[in-house]
Amino acid sequence: MSKKFVAAAALALPLALVLAGCAGNSADAGSGEATDNADEVVRIGVVGAGDPYWDTYVEAAAEEGIEVELIDFSEYTQPNPALSADELDLNQFQHIIYLATYNVQADDDLQPIGSTAIYPLGLYSSQYTSVDDIPEGSTVAVPNDESNQARGLLVLQSAGLIELEDGGSIFSTVADVLPESKVTVEALDAAFTATSLPDVAAAIINNDFVEDAGLSFEDAIATDDPSDPTAFPYINIFAAKAEDADNPTYLKLVEIFQNTQAVTDGLQEASGGTAVLVKTPVDDLVASLSDVEEDIRANQ
Repeated sequence: MSKKFVAAAALALPLALVLAGCAGNSADAGSGEATDNADEVVRIGVVGAGDPYWDTYVEAAAEEGIEVELIDFSEYTQPNPALSADELDLNQFQHIIYLATYNVQADDDLQPIGSTAIYPLGLYSSQYTSVDDIPEGSTVAVPNDESNQARGLLVLQSAGLIELEDGGSIFSTVADVLPESKVTVEALDAAFTATSLPDVAAAIINNDFVEDAGLSFEDAIATDDPSDPTAFPYINIFAAKAEDADNPTYLKLVEIFQNTQAVTDGLQEASGGTAVLVKTPVDDLVASLSDVEEDIRANQ
């Protein structure tokens, strides 16, 4: 882990205070009045629009005079290019590290405009009820996108299943799994790690795909800790094009999401109670994004 990433993670030190304020008002940036484009349809890209809280959110936005159209994507790789191409106005599906990775690789400048929650990443198995039961030499699957792959590998390391070169970092890949590890690791598309369960000993499964696979979040045999200070860059965010970062209508939509009890209750239900809701100052989100992007460039 580089010094810059440590600096980004250090922003999480006031996280408990942020969490304690979840029932209060949202950040001042989201309190402005909607502009004339509130009469237009705001297209928001998501992964998992079938979760009931999204319908609740659309209704809550309509009550504030903002028409929202949800654009559902089946893969994480799609919403950011769609936003950059003006096919969307906002998206809400990713954490800061994922956005930083996209911006660096695509030479883009999408920006966070509000926070939603941190979701712990879980390890699941259809064959074993404990990490200790996983046989030596068996195969475990992780997502193949860079940010979630590294996070999944860190979960496996904390569970004692693998050892990573130099202790691991947000840049770890399956190539960094040391030969003396208990299991081997296979990287698969995030949408397919769940369906791989019959063929592997266990798999890291992103929250969006857990219930679709007929699993419950309580089935996880290992997770990471969203309250850890280093979890800050895993805060999920609303993202916009840089030129739209101060758009009052878009900021109002963040405020509606954060402050509508039925929406946050629905999000918690959809996450099986695992989500940690956060209202993080946008400046801190932007600073974390910038630091992680610098780290990524330095490690290329």
